This record gives sequence, C-alpha cells and structure tokens, in this order.
Amino acid sequence: MELMVSVKDGEPWADDSGGDGLPIVLLHPGVGDSRIWDGITPRLTQRHRVIRYDVRGFGRSPEPTVRYSLVEDLLAVLDHFELDRVALVGSSMGGATAVSLALDAPGRLAALGLFCPGVTGYAALESPRLMAEIGELAQAGDMDGLVALGLRTWATAGTGDDAEATAQLRSAIPGWFTSHPYQVPEAPAFERLGELDVPCLLALGEQDQPEVIRCNEDMAASIPGCRPVRLADCDHFPSLRHPDTVAGLVLELCDGRR
Repeated sequence: MELMVSVKDGEPWADDSGGDGLPIVLLHPGVGDSRIWDGITPRLTQRHRVIRYDVRGFGRSPEPTVRYSLVEDLLAVLDHFELDRVALVGSSMGGATAVSLALDAPGRLAALGLFCPGVTGYAALESPRLMAEIGELAQAGDMDGLVALGLRTWATAGTGDDAEATAQLRSAIPGWFTSHPYQVPEAPAFERLGELDVPCLLALGEQDQPEVIRCNEDMAASIPGCRPVRLADCDHFPSLRHPDTVAGLVLELCDGRR
C-alpha cells in the first residue's frame, strides 16, 4: 500500500507491504531512492512485513520547506505504522540514520543491517576533493557531469551504460541540493558505536570509495558482535549489484535476532 506519511511539517511517500512477521524498514542511500530496494523486496515480503519510504526531497517525496531531522522523520514513520520493534536495514545515508536511531532509541530495534553505511562523527569519511568537484558541477548546472562523477565514484563495479545506477543517481542528485539547506545534522555517532547492543550485520563493497571502505571496516570493528561481510565485485550499490545476496543476508539477520 502506497501512501503519504505525516511527519513534522512534511509528508514523505511510503510503501507498506502488509503481512506478518518481523517488520523490516528499508532506508535508501543518498545516491538513490527507495526504488533501489526493488530487487530484494519480493524475497523479503514472503516472510516479513516490509516498509520503505523516500526521505524528503528524494524519489516520490516532496522537497523540504522547513528544517528537519532524518532520525526524527524515521521515528515518525515507525509511529505512523505503529511499529514498536523492527529490523532496520540502511544503505549509505540510510545506514547512518539507522545507526543514529539505534543509539537514540535502542528499544525500537530487533536487528540492524548496514550496507556500505555512513556514520556521523567520522571525519575521514568525507573527501574535500569530491565535494569541491560536486560544487563546481552544481554551480555550472551540469547534471550530466554530476551523474558521470557519481558513476566514477560510487558505481565502479558497473558495466556498459549501467542504466540502473544512472537512473538512481539522476533521481537522487536534485535531492542533494534541495535538502541540504534544511537538513539538521545528527549528533556524532561513531564514538558511541560500542554502546550498540543489537544483532548487527555490516556489508561493505570491495570496489567502493576507499574512504567508505575504511569507515566501514572501523565501524564493524567498533560495533560489539557485528558480523562483517565483504562483497566482491560490489561498489556503493549493493542492492543493485547483488540483490539475491543482500536479501539473503537480511533474512539471515532477522532469523538470528534476539
């Protein structure tokens, strides 16, 4: 069921598969929208209720008009669907949001699945050179250049025209700029990862950005009991490159929850 969910001064688009089983909430990356999960949801919905949504300014959600928090919006989505305890599965930006919520409201989580995740408070994750290049292309209004940069940076495992990754980037890039003035930074989380007490899986792509790989390795080493997984022939788009593997890992994580 597709619907718009009321959050504070906003209304993101969401989809609820319905059904029984532990609810799984899928959080998309900043280089895509919730359609990035299309390849794995059919397997998940066979055994679980699956909810996914587009954050403000991405996919089918309206652009933000006021300041907002990704974590507060996630909590509002959970409350809207009356979800007391869920498995959170986040990719990149969505992974950072999942980690922050796991620290702020640990009682809401039954399991935590992280795929090429970001995390607040890890300074080495940012590349000043990359940000400068994005800024130059944005100032020039060069969408094709931004997409090409995104493919070189986050989609190195792709071949041919890489239509799926290209479509995701074209969908996401406008959201970078419409959301940035309004998005409230979340509190630093990296130094608090040792507080997490939930079954956790962290999968990294071996062809991802070097900065992301180092961050993911440090995160996996810092989260108690975390199961690290290295995905060969994978970049920053694991659910596009290896949908069956990603779905299988999520199901294994949910089966092993406490």
